[in-house]
Amino acid sequence: MPNISSVGEFLLLAFADTHELQLLHFALFLGIYLAALLGNGLILSAVACHHHLHTPMYFFLLNLALLDLGCISTTLPKAMANALWDTRAISYQGCAAQVFLYVFLIASEFYLLTIMSYDRYVAICKPLHYGSLLGSRACAQMAAAAWGSGFLNAVLHTANTFSLPLCHGNAVDQFFCEIPQILKLSCSETCLREVVLLEVSLCLTFACFIFISFSYVQIFRAVLRMPSEQGRHKAFSTCLPHLAVVSLMVSTAMFAYLKPPSISSPSHDLVVAFLYSVVPPLVNPLIYSMRNKDLKYGVRKLFLYMPLKH
Repeated sequence: MPNISSVGEFLLLAFADTHELQLLHFALFLGIYLAALLGNGLILSAVACHHHLHTPMYFFLLNLALLDLGCISTTLPKAMANALWDTRAISYQGCAAQVFLYVFLIASEFYLLTIMSYDRYVAICKPLHYGSLLGSRACAQMAAAAWGSGFLNAVLHTANTFSLPLCHGNAVDQFFCEIPQILKLSCSETCLREVVLLEVSLCLTFACFIFISFSYVQIFRAVLRMPSEQGRHKAFSTCLPHLAVVSLMVSTAMFAYLKPPSISSPSHDLVVAFLYSVVPPLVNPLIYSMRNKDLKYGVRKLFLYMPLKH
């Protein structure tokens, strides 16, 4: 059995070998980060400031924008700092905090996307019951359940992962600390609990995905039966962005975790992790605002009223 050593810091995977390329990556990440902050910040401001957007759908969208901001702020700033200062180090406590926050936010986001599919299902398939099923109190409770479930998930996974002894060094083959990469450093016979916990989480995620899929089967059946073309267009314009966000998140994460080991390599895993951890927070605001006239109107009003308030 390899020697069990205490670790004071971890070494993250660098995006490039030379400092010049690292600086180029820093500039790219900075642009992506600022674009994500701007897009999600505009959604938060538009929903918070305009009364006509104070509906369940936009309440959940506001929560999604908060989670997206948290997700990208958990991973990208440290990668930017490492690229700027040409280092790979992250402290043990910083790594644990990164794992906790990322699991908390990404789990909460997926549970919230499941709730959002229920919101669209009730709005289109049971419109007469919408007010009673999705009142302000019910919406607040569902959002709190999503955040609370994500928090519980993060506590269990982080406590379990960082209680494991490490036998295989401190080099993490990823640009941020994530559980599968840390498990590779642990003693194989001691990480069984965390593997089982991950499998339970994957089963729960799959159950949420089945619920979302079932909701959308019912939604599309109801939409196709609508006599009005305008009604169908409005229904699709509120449903398709949510479906696109779910598809992007699930497809990239499934490819990352379920791909065969034969096509796995550090550089390949780096690109895939970038796709599922950085791209969704960046493109979600674009996806939601592209076909949503109310949201675009709210964002335009923000820019129109800014000079007047100044």
